[in-house]
Amino acid sequence: PSIELLEFMGVVRENGNELPPVKIIDDDLIFYGIQAPKEIFEKYRYLLKVSDACNWSSDQNIVPLSTEGLRDLMKMKVFEARFCLHEKKKQRELKESWARWTACLQGQPITAVNYFGEKVALYYLWLGWYTYLLIAPALIGIVVFLYGLSFFSTSPLKEVCEADTVMCPLCDKGCKVWRLSDTCSYAKVSLLFDNNGTVLFAMFMAVWTLFLEFWKRHRASYVCEWKVSDWSEEEEELILEIVNNAHCEPKEFRHSYLRSTLVLICVTVMILVIIGLTHALVVFRVIAAGFLAKESWEFLSNHSNTGAMMLGAVMHYLIITVMTRVNRIVAMKLCGIKSFTVKMFTFQFFTYFSSLFYVAFFLGINGHPGDYVRIAGKWRLEECHPSGCLTDLFIQMTIIMVLKQTISNVFEFTGFLKRRRAQKLQRKCAHCYLKDDSELKNGSELCENCKLRDWHNNYRLNDVDSFSLFNEFLEMIQFSFTTIFVAAFPLAPLLALINNVIEIRLDAIKMVTLERRMVPKKTNDIVWMDILEAVGVLAVIANGLVIGVSSDFIPRLVYRYRYGPCANGTATDICMVGYINNTLSIAQMNGKNNTFPSTQMITSTGLNVTYCYKDYRSSEDYSLTPQFWLILAVRFAFVILFEHVLVICKFIAAWFVPSAPMQVKNDRLFDKLKRLKEEL
Repeated sequence: PSIELLEFMGVVRENGNELPPVKIIDDDLIFYGIQAPKEIFEKYRYLLKVSDACNWSSDQNIVPLSTEGLRDLMKMKVFEARFCLHEKKKQRELKESWARWTACLQGQPITAVNYFGEKVALYYLWLGWYTYLLIAPALIGIVVFLYGLSFFSTSPLKEVCEADTVMCPLCDKGCKVWRLSDTCSYAKVSLLFDNNGTVLFAMFMAVWTLFLEFWKRHRASYVCEWKVSDWSEEEEELILEIVNNAHCEPKEFRHSYLRSTLVLICVTVMILVIIGLTHALVVFRVIAAGFLAKESWEFLSNHSNTGAMMLGAVMHYLIITVMTRVNRIVAMKLCGIKSFTVKMFTFQFFTYFSSLFYVAFFLGINGHPGDYVRIAGKWRLEECHPSGCLTDLFIQMTIIMVLKQTISNVFEFTGFLKRRRAQKLQRKCAHCYLKDDSELKNGSELCENCKLRDWHNNYRLNDVDSFSLFNEFLEMIQFSFTTIFVAAFPLAPLLALINNVIEIRLDAIKMVTLERRMVPKKTNDIVWMDILEAVGVLAVIANGLVIGVSSDFIPRLVYRYRYGPCANGTATDICMVGYINNTLSIAQMNGKNNTFPSTQMITSTGLNVTYCYKDYRSSEDYSLTPQFWLILAVRFAFVILFEHVLVICKFIAAWFVPSAPMQVKNDRLFDKLKRLKEEL
């Protein structure tokens, strides 16, 4: 052994721990099993009992030792790994009741999952609760999606499918003029998620985020049962330091305004870099649309914008994959584990949603014929899909969400299959097989061969660290997809539900059979709670903007009651007749006003002298019409009303619903009274 190893062993012995070294000759490995004596646990439990915030919680069975010297030795490659041993009986019970595919539609034994500690148990409690409450949004989302079928016989769709209107080219050089009727299929698809039911569904999803308030009540029941209601991480860390070293000194709280300023600057720079990547995606789509428009394959050239949007979505997913690693490195450099969560989520949120926010609220703001907005004065900015801007948002969200969930689960499942094939059935010797766990806990041990086999099996499992559980939480950024922009993608809750049902069992199998045991850690809430509540408020704002600004809901509403056949108050069945033509503006393309090359002006029936584009502008000087300003005013009025009403409802409901059931509060009250009387 090295001098450093001998010094470490001496420190461990001074702390009153056993250290039996055993050598495995076949693999040239030496295992050091460190087990704290009963006195360590008694000190730990007593300090928990007399502390201010641990609620007399004395059920922790593992006391982490001071491992600073061990970390240094691992860096020096003296030690290769450190891990807790799995308990065979607990593993077997969890495999039967939880970590198996046939249990997908069953509840989770959360109390048994507490074998991994309260932090892990609360994660699965949250994931199970969230998944259960996704059932209603998933079913309603399907209904809203299918409800769009009822609009297939309405006037606006017939006007699109039967129109003989010739539309302006959607890009420079490669794109040609096209007929509005060419978008009939896309118009039908867009009605599946851009209909009157979408508004009600978005309102329902905004109210649905109140499940976070009911989650607090659900969590309180288990937290009270586990005696960690008043638990404090800072106090427990202090207790562990005293247990490991009675002469320890507390780590003083420090704050540096200079460091905080530098961190803020670095975070801002990182966010600007991510937004810059969004701009790069815009340029990529614009250039890709131009190249696809020049393709000899007629189908691809006619749908160049749609193809470019799909390519952009795939490229966006690749950027997300790469930037997730970069974001993790940067967040770790900037802070410790506590503030790491906020910074990592911030980076990931901008990575995922910067491009979606652009597509939802800025795509299509590109000028008019003769005065298009261009990038660097060269490339014309992309336009919305002919059937509406919501179609582009739908395409982006579908591709990103499906790719993310499918690929991540496939990789996890592949790793599971490989590991399962590699495992061999190894039984204990006859003498040790007859010993049950109660005998082992009372001091009886396995024989040396069985002990080494058990340690070696644990050593072969995948390593875990402080961020293993965080990685699982990070996948729950899908909560943002489920709530933000759900108006553009009603099937998002359904995809999230399917993914979560698989994710729970896949993670359970991985944690029980494929990974080393995590050091059980206490907590009384999930670390993402504040972030989830912020996402819930943002979801209200984003969905209000999607419905009011991006969808055609407001223009249809204004036309019905102000410009359509029913504007005079007469109730008829033809209120939306003429709506499509009302949304189009005419661009004169004869003589000097022709801004497109002649190669772009060819149609199947020859040349036309006037062409249309979707906007509310005058055909003479391209100035915005009064109808545009009326629609804009109604859009903003709707957004303000939508957001204020729903946010107020959320806050009223949050105040109205107690954070913990009265039974739980009363149980805590009587438990404290009983313990105080015993102490007296």
